[in-house]
Amino acid sequence: MRIVPSTTVPHFRRAAIRSDSPKHPHPALAKLIQTTMNPWLLSIPLAYLLGSIPFGYLLVKIFRKQDIRATGSGNIGATNVARSGAKGLGILTLLLDCGKAYLAVKIAQHLAPDNFDLAVVAAVAAILGHVFPVWLGFRGGKGVASALGVFLALSPAAAACTFAVFLIVFLITRYVSLASIIASACFPLFAFYFVRQRTPIVIAGLLFIPILIIVKHHENIRRLLAGNESRFGKKKAAA
Repeated sequence: MRIVPSTTVPHFRRAAIRSDSPKHPHPALAKLIQTTMNPWLLSIPLAYLLGSIPFGYLLVKIFRKQDIRATGSGNIGATNVARSGAKGLGILTLLLDCGKAYLAVKIAQHLAPDNFDLAVVAAVAAILGHVFPVWLGFRGGKGVASALGVFLALSPAAAACTFAVFLIVFLITRYVSLASIIASACFPLFAFYFVRQRTPIVIAGLLFIPILIIVKHHENIRRLLAGNESRFGKKKAAA
């Protein structure tokens, strides 16, 4: 009779333990959740919350003890803040609204450097946060400054071209609203030229942001067609 060496027993015991140890039924799904879903679950809510910070409302409330929503057009954006008589606060609102959206996209790009889909969705979430902030009953701004921020994060070249269009139209007409509408409509053209990733999510996101901004300017469009839109620099606020 052959005696099995005692040294082999631990080997079999270890094998048995390994065979009895539980395994994930879907290892590919587990890897997907670990490597892909976590950045999405973190980036998108964070982008929305960053975008929803109502800097125009907060600055006017802190420094002028006023509710910007009761002034001029009632908008919390930089244009209405500037037209309320606080040009310095208007400039600061512009920079902060642009910066918060830029940061939201950059965080997504940091968490998933090779996932441009996530960056675009984070950009959309930041714009939605600005336009529909949870802190102000989902009644926010029109998203122009925040859109510039996400455009800069997604494609600096396309953002530069878009801003050039805005500046040209504004200098010619003095209509902030018209310049915003035309520049927003032009952004996808520049973006699709400079951006090489053209997945369905990227295409949808790059189209959705300008469309949302244009829709939010529906009252301005009506006034432009009627010929009674206020030009920037006049005391009457209509933006």
